[in-house]
Amino acid sequence: MRPIVAFCLRFPRLILLAALAVTAIGVFAAVNARYDVFPEFGQPTVVIETTVPSLAAEQVEGLVTTPVEEAVNGIPGLATLRSQSTTGLSVVDVVFDGDTDVYRDRQLVAERLAPMAGSLPDGATPVLAPLRSSTGDVLTVGLSSPTLSLMQLTEIARWTMRPALLSVPGVSDVVIFGARPGQLQVQFDPDRMIEAGISLDQLTAAARQASATLGAGLVETPNQQVVIRAYGQTLTPADLADSLVAQRGGRSIRLGDVAQVVRAPPPAFSGALVGPKPGVLVVISAQYGADLLGVTEALDRELAVLAPALKRDGVLLLPDALRPASFVLTALRHLRDSLVIGAALILAVLVLALRNWRTALVSFVAIPLSLLMAIVALDRLGFTLNTMSLGGLAIAIGEVVDDAVVDVENIHRRLRENRGRPDPRPPLRVVLEASLEVRGSIVFATLAVAIVFLPLLSLSGVAGRLFAPLGVAYIAAIGSSLVVALTITPALAWLLLGRAPLHPADPPLVARAKRGYGRLLAAVGRHPGLTLGSVAGLVLVSFASVPFMRTEFLPAFHERQFILHFETAPGTSLEAMLGIGERAARILQRMPEVATVVLHAGHADLSNEHAGTNKAEMDVTLTPAGGAEGAVLQARILAAVRGPPGVRWTANTFLVERIHETLSGQTAPVVITVFGPSLSGLDADAARIAATLQAIPGATGVSVAAPPGRPEVSVVLDRAALLQDGLTAGQVLGALRTSYAGDTVGRVYTGSRSFPIVVVLPPGLRADPAALGAVPLTTGTGGVVRLGALAHIQAEAGRDQILHAGGRRVQVVTVAVPDSEASAFVARARRVLPGIPLAPGDYVSIGGTATASGWARVELMLHSGLALAAIVALLVVALRDSRLVALLLVNVPLALIGGIAAVWIAGLSVSLGAAVGFVTVFGITLRNALMLLSHYRTLVHAERRPWSAETARAGAMDRVSPILITACVTALGLLPIALGRNLPGQEIQGPMAIVILGGLVSSTLLTLLVLPLLAIRFARVGGRKPVAAVRDRADIAACE
Repeated sequence: MRPIVAFCLRFPRLILLAALAVTAIGVFAAVNARYDVFPEFGQPTVVIETTVPSLAAEQVEGLVTTPVEEAVNGIPGLATLRSQSTTGLSVVDVVFDGDTDVYRDRQLVAERLAPMAGSLPDGATPVLAPLRSSTGDVLTVGLSSPTLSLMQLTEIARWTMRPALLSVPGVSDVVIFGARPGQLQVQFDPDRMIEAGISLDQLTAAARQASATLGAGLVETPNQQVVIRAYGQTLTPADLADSLVAQRGGRSIRLGDVAQVVRAPPPAFSGALVGPKPGVLVVISAQYGADLLGVTEALDRELAVLAPALKRDGVLLLPDALRPASFVLTALRHLRDSLVIGAALILAVLVLALRNWRTALVSFVAIPLSLLMAIVALDRLGFTLNTMSLGGLAIAIGEVVDDAVVDVENIHRRLRENRGRPDPRPPLRVVLEASLEVRGSIVFATLAVAIVFLPLLSLSGVAGRLFAPLGVAYIAAIGSSLVVALTITPALAWLLLGRAPLHPADPPLVARAKRGYGRLLAAVGRHPGLTLGSVAGLVLVSFASVPFMRTEFLPAFHERQFILHFETAPGTSLEAMLGIGERAARILQRMPEVATVVLHAGHADLSNEHAGTNKAEMDVTLTPAGGAEGAVLQARILAAVRGPPGVRWTANTFLVERIHETLSGQTAPVVITVFGPSLSGLDADAARIAATLQAIPGATGVSVAAPPGRPEVSVVLDRAALLQDGLTAGQVLGALRTSYAGDTVGRVYTGSRSFPIVVVLPPGLRADPAALGAVPLTTGTGGVVRLGALAHIQAEAGRDQILHAGGRRVQVVTVAVPDSEASAFVARARRVLPGIPLAPGDYVSIGGTATASGWARVELMLHSGLALAAIVALLVVALRDSRLVALLLVNVPLALIGGIAAVWIAGLSVSLGAAVGFVTVFGITLRNALMLLSHYRTLVHAERRPWSAETARAGAMDRVSPILITACVTALGLLPIALGRNLPGQEIQGPMAIVILGGLVSSTLLTLLVLPLLAIRFARVGGRKPVAAVRDRADIAACE
């Protein structure tokens, strides 16, 4: 360390050139860094989707979901399995431990699925969904038109927009909600088929033959090979209708005689509204780890290219129905403004306090240089610049400035003292000695503060992945600051202060502060018992109030985007859901705060939404200007849209919803999961739990995630009738599937586009459950029989969705509750849940962000205990005096009372962000106390002063200036963030800043008043020399 400082003083201009190079690299890294809302907080997850349109939920569970779960269960690194089986769709989420490579995880899953190729139902092929970032969708685009049909809009979205958007770097997938893809449908008429003696098998075979595309081979000539290109495929409904089915009595029966051939969409599983009108939503997802801002900007450019063509086609484009990048840009702008204002205030304080522009400049330069070096380190470590990492840089400003202020103030003071001596020493020697005088203490203080933040890096789960970047950024900033203090600060101080004129006295502001502090310290010294008793009383009152504080996982984010969910009874049609959504959209668009409203219901292929048609989601974007606070406006929106009974409404902000979904797979903060083998038993348990939780104060909405009661029509085959007519069960079920799910018999190719040819019942008959019995089948003797003669058909209640967790059946009860009250609600729920009777073999677990928050706090306390042990060991090495170590450890917790008072005064809930603020206060206090006690050791051992009350007061007077300057600089740097805590992007840093500001007050007072008093009464500064006091005269001589 000493050789480093000596080298920098010998070659100061070389060091400044290196600093300029580092600054350029840092600016380049900051400009080209990846920006995001949050760090990648989700665990590596591989989603397996299997589409089986003709199967009910229980069939999907048994035939698809359970085999897939059994195949991937036990895979290396597996954390948990979650799945949902819905009508026609199986979705299995394979969640891995946080430290696995997600691309290797996908390969392992694919290897497990490969042997299943022939064991699943026909047409059921498991597909790995594209990897997506934790924040999910990067952009949602709305398409509508007053002149085009939904089928035409779908064609534009599918064949024009989707390929173009998928080609944008960083895009993972493009999903279309509300799609109505065109099909060439052969809609057969059962009555006309019976009359003509045509069976469904015959009609299907005829349609397949009419649409066949076969290669005819080559014509070989002596000089050429000529390709035979045969045109026999039907391209229009009229061509297909003219195709032959059979001949009866010398008459040709065409497809058009027994069926209507039209272009029409298949049965819809998703719907969309753009505003209050039907439309198509194009939902674009970012790749895992992609740069959110970069991808959004690239998509904007691509949409700008597509916009003229869409306008010519009569398409109205809503390019930013949902745009998370807007929040990032707003957050970065607010944080930038806060930092710029804070930096200006810091510079003003430094100039006023030090009354020397050179000294202020040397101290100030350390801030941008240290932060830019930290950004380079974050970029090389693979971190994005997000609200958490930028927050870590913001709260590190105090330590960054302290490194420079302590060094520069000591150099300035020693140079001024040296010039007042009758025999002044060479200035270079003074600068080196002054820098080395505090260097050891600064190194130990920096290491101690870094250890304080290590528990953030060891948190598990979502909390760890969210807050680890903050801890890394903070440690990188103070580490960079230490490097700057060791190299650039001494070199710049030598160049600017070494031979510059210096005022012989303290600056007026510092002098007044010292005089006031001296009087206050003397007063405290005259009444030590009263002072210590008062402090002890404050400590008891403060810590006694801690259990009564509200807690939450994360504070509410002040986004301008809300997500409204509404849910009705299982089996509700898309038309009914869109009707409810249209009414709500019209209401919302009349609110002045609302800019845009879009809706999607149900699920689209390979989307990250797997809801049934009875569930819908509305994305509400607010205007940038003003309006009520988020929570108030959210309540107003919910109150406005609530309408007919039987519709359950909930609301979240975009980011909070993503965190909820990552933790539990649900969108609520409190999730009760019931495990058991029987669906009926699970339903009964969930109903009892929901009723009990609804009665607990704080619950604003309790619902069962997968309620029973979806209407179904059961078809039970009559085996005797099948035998009599010479039919097999497979033939009958195949005819049933063709009639309602459709049988794809070919494709029509027009250029690069293709459309399926499907044999299916007409929509009118598919909408009538009684028409099931009219489906015609060919008997073994060549006759025709209707399905009603071969089966018992009846209506009954079934299930829309079956949930699994860990490969076991579950039912989930979700509770909407304000995040600030979630922990208290969970505590009350834990008391009542044991008294609820459950079906035999069933059991309950509680999850969601509320429990994650509690576990994160427990982890933080446990790991902080280990960190404290490491700090004690470090302090023993630094101070080499058990009494001094004990004094320091007693003083540090006392400083937290200011942070506790700030929480109460500001009316904050203690989120993890506020908890990090307490950790920061602990580190600041530890640093100041260590610097003061180390200075006492220096006075005794280096300057040969006897340890006494006078020496203690003199040491405190020497340190009061850097301590006060650092406290003021830190406070003013964080003040804009604290005042802007309700601005978007400062929801986490704001509470942190408020806690730190409160802690700075108590920390500064206790370090300057209580610690000297305790040192006078209990310390015995003597014994071995401290590490910080050792001098290497050879280095000093080398400099000279």
